[in-house]
Amino acid sequence: MEKQVLGGLEWRVNVPDGTSELPAPERSYYCKPWLALKGLVGGLVARVLKFLEKAWALAVLEPKKVIHGIKVGIALSLVSLFYYMRPLYDGVGGNAMWAVMTVVVVFEHTVGATLCKSINRATGTFLAGLLGIGVHWVASQSGEKLEPVILGISVFILASAATFSRFMPSVKARFDYGAMIFILTFSLVSVSGYRVDKLVGMAHQRLSTIAIGTSLCILISMFVSPIWAGDELHRLIHGNMEKLAESLEGCVANYFKDNQSGHPSEKDNSNKTQAYNCVLNSKATEESMANFARWEPAHGPFNFRHPWKEYLKIGALLRNCACCIEALSGCLNSEMQATEHLKEYLKEASMAVCSHSCNVLRELSMSVKTTTNSSKLQLSVGEMNFALQELQNALKSLPTQLILQQPLADESNENKSTTTKERAPPVIGVIPLATLVSLLTEIAARIEETVDGVVKLAELAEFKASNEEKIAQNQSASKDQSSDNPSCEAEP
Repeated sequence: MEKQVLGGLEWRVNVPDGTSELPAPERSYYCKPWLALKGLVGGLVARVLKFLEKAWALAVLEPKKVIHGIKVGIALSLVSLFYYMRPLYDGVGGNAMWAVMTVVVVFEHTVGATLCKSINRATGTFLAGLLGIGVHWVASQSGEKLEPVILGISVFILASAATFSRFMPSVKARFDYGAMIFILTFSLVSVSGYRVDKLVGMAHQRLSTIAIGTSLCILISMFVSPIWAGDELHRLIHGNMEKLAESLEGCVANYFKDNQSGHPSEKDNSNKTQAYNCVLNSKATEESMANFARWEPAHGPFNFRHPWKEYLKIGALLRNCACCIEALSGCLNSEMQATEHLKEYLKEASMAVCSHSCNVLRELSMSVKTTTNSSKLQLSVGEMNFALQELQNALKSLPTQLILQQPLADESNENKSTTTKERAPPVIGVIPLATLVSLLTEIAARIEETVDGVVKLAELAEFKASNEEKIAQNQSASKDQSSDNPSCEAEP
């Protein structure tokens, strides 16, 4: 319906009861941009606050990263003085920016990484500059026509050879950055030397600024709250041992826990049972830390030639053990599960193997953490092997009556009719327990290999004797002295 009002039209809306009413007035058009701008600003502020919250949480969780940022700021502030102070600027000329660039690309989180990059950069720059100057002198003595040809051929040969060397494992592991700097510096010196007259002076200034930048980075990294790559690798290895112990303990406990749902792992603490994933994913970090630790000087309990390669071998053994624990964790979510009375029969023996295995892992972790020889390690290994033998004997002597009492299929679904294909033979119910015993046996074997690796590390690194061993040594020494020097009885 519509009618004319004051020369215009008035629109009305029919409603279901037969009447009509005026429609709701629309908002003014200028409110929409304001609301859009308000929503945009509010979303931006919310994102900034969320980012600051995450940054604060990271700073609280890992304060070493905050310290590293402060150290980089200190190094850049000091090296910037070569631009701000006229005497320093006149000494290095306009190449002071190379010192700033050196600090940015060389300063790393750990002392070993900083030393590695600093030495690589200084060595690569020095060798490339020396060769560049020599090639430039030879080319300049050959005449104007042959000079660009000799320079081009030298760049091609040396750049190709240096690039190929980066594919070699020994060079790539320790000198990859130095090879890249060599290619960059030699190319710059060779190409720019064709148009620059004072090539030796320019190379000297750049080498001086790079030496200044690397020296500042090394000094600040080593003497201002140092973060050693060796310490990080050391903590990573004994921390992985603790994680494996927690995972093994959690998996076996969940397997034998009474739970009618058939998936007990979903209701337990998954952080501990899944801790083995950190061990499986630690290979790249271990190799990087071991490579950087070789560059570090002696510090703390670590000598200059500390056997860092043994840490990599122990890490590989721990990953093998973690693979077995991962397979054991898969048994928790398997559709084929043994019944409770079969689990109850092997529960005590399985828990004993798990307990002794975890004790061995924790004893290894404490030995590596404190760099001491454990006096209880061999005893713990013997107890683990004895408990494993008891578990295997229990599986072999499994009563036939318990096997025959297996349910035919899934008795929880009583309303569903089971066909002949769905009914499993009774002997199939023993397979999950046999798998469990097999995995525990493999885990114990892997742990024993890890024990041998830690013993070898203790011999090479000269771990200290434990308190019990020191007491025993003192007692034996006192007995030997008393036997060598018997006391004389007084005459009556």
